[in-house]
Amino acid sequence: MSRLPLVALVPLVGALGAFAISASGEEIPARKAGLWEMKMSIAGGQMAPQTMQQCIDAATDAEMRQPPGMEGVDMTKACKQDIARTAGGMTIDSACNLNGKQTKSHMVVTGSFDSAYTMQVTVASDPPSPRGEMQMSMEGKWLGACTADQKPGDMIMPGGMKINILEMRKMRPGGPPPGMQR
Repeated sequence: MSRLPLVALVPLVGALGAFAISASGEEIPARKAGLWEMKMSIAGGQMAPQTMQQCIDAATDAEMRQPPGMEGVDMTKACKQDIARTAGGMTIDSACNLNGKQTKSHMVVTGSFDSAYTMQVTVASDPPSPRGEMQMSMEGKWLGACTADQKPGDMIMPGGMKINILEMRKMRPGGPPPGMQR
């Protein structure tokens, strides 16, 4: 089975936080502003485990919840979602119709968005993806304030490459209109 390229990490990280509001109005808490270490892996050899860092503020964290390519879509209309609080976190079940494609996800979140959390995510789509159902694991750990040379949206990828996810979205065709860019 082929592995996902390193650049696939960028949309995956944003997509994991995507579905922020359920039909009941329950919200997934925002992460604490600052520098986060993110460890991700996808089962089945689709991607080797990766570790990166993200510098976020409240606005960046909210923007990263919007799935890549879906800027401007009202996710409360495109998705039906159930969020259940548990003793250690929450369980989120979503069913979305995005661009005519049905996607269902099950996410178990434990920990705190102020210090450290884990997510176990299963995503299935109809029509099915050629790679099949995706099972992903992610751990987030708050490291402290962003460094002096970082700004919100900066991601330090494996190998040290630094990108800014907000600037990447501006460059993509069909990105947000100029008046909505940061």
